Amino acid sequence: MIIVTGGAGFIGANFVLDWLRDCDEPIVNVDNLTYAGNAETLAPLAGDPRHIFSQVDICDRAAIDALFVTYRPHAILHFAAESHVDRSINGPAEFVQTNVVGTFTLLEAARAYWNGLAGDEKAAFRFLHVSTDEVFGSLNPTDPAFNEHTAYAPNSPYSASKAASDHFVRAYHHTYGLPTLTTNCSNNYGPYQFPEKLIPLTIINAIGGKKLPVYGDGKNVRDWLYVTDHCAAIRTVLQKGVPGETYNIGGWNEQANIDVVHTLCRTLDELRPSASGTAYAAQIEFVKDRPGHDRRYAIDATRIERELGWRPAETFETGIRKTVLWYLEHPEWVAGVTSGSYRHWMETHYAGTV
Repeated sequence: MIIVTGGAGFIGANFVLDWLRDCDEPIVNVDNLTYAGNAETLAPLAGDPRHIFSQVDICDRAAIDALFVTYRPHAILHFAAESHVDRSINGPAEFVQTNVVGTFTLLEAARAYWNGLAGDEKAAFRFLHVSTDEVFGSLNPTDPAFNEHTAYAPNSPYSASKAASDHFVRAYHHTYGLPTLTTNCSNNYGPYQFPEKLIPLTIINAIGGKKLPVYGDGKNVRDWLYVTDHCAAIRTVLQKGVPGETYNIGGWNEQANIDVVHTLCRTLDELRPSASGTAYAAQIEFVKDRPGHDRRYAIDATRIERELGWRPAETFETGIRKTVLWYLEHPEWVAGVTSGSYRHWMETHYAGTV
């Protein structure tokens, strides 16, 4: 038995679905079902006794303690987080609460549970914390990619809250001996991603005949990681990772945002041509840049390949094509998440695109 937090969110849900597709070990899925947590994503698991869903706030210590006592997991995988930079700029307090206080609460509960274990059970337990490359700050065009020894330099309330959570995880290993593992990943994309993020937003707006908003000059660079590759990497770290260590997970796919949007437009031109016959790229619109927008992220994923044997299976081209096809084939899921509150958020951040 393992516990997964945030298992109704984008990456967490993909992890849960992949895990239960590939093995029979049960999962306790802990999610508070905030705006980005979608129970519909977990519909394929309805009636599956291996999937135990618990709607719990990770800041609720008593509820978390009860889950440990009831299910006695050998690992907790911590995906739950507020994760959108724009939202953190407008409302940083929620990010401190979920990402910092929530992680602290989980660490305290895990430490108490782990201290009560003995022998092989205690030796086998793991606390795996899923983090981001944004904690490392911004790179210049010629700077080397982030590695596991890069100094932290977060530039947004979101990345600052994740950096704080990373530091707590590290401290709990070094101070208390809790067997922790931390992963820092690059930008994920793929099925079930909430459409506030660049790739699903572009797909949904394009086929809806709306503007395709691109921040600033569109030349901000990110490393792109297909979500199922990320899930495979996390399973590898859980199985083979050394307690107390961190592992960078990247896709070896640096792309400027404007290039990502053009790739999506070309793919949609092929797979779902517009009714007018006009190329989707005609819908691109540059909008005011976000405050403090980091220019470039890049992940050096050499260590996880060298020490644990993981490397991404998807190229950017294959992953993008799979992603576009998934959104085209799942209009009901898209309609379910693009609610009134989502449209209000879109109007706030991308005026004129809704």
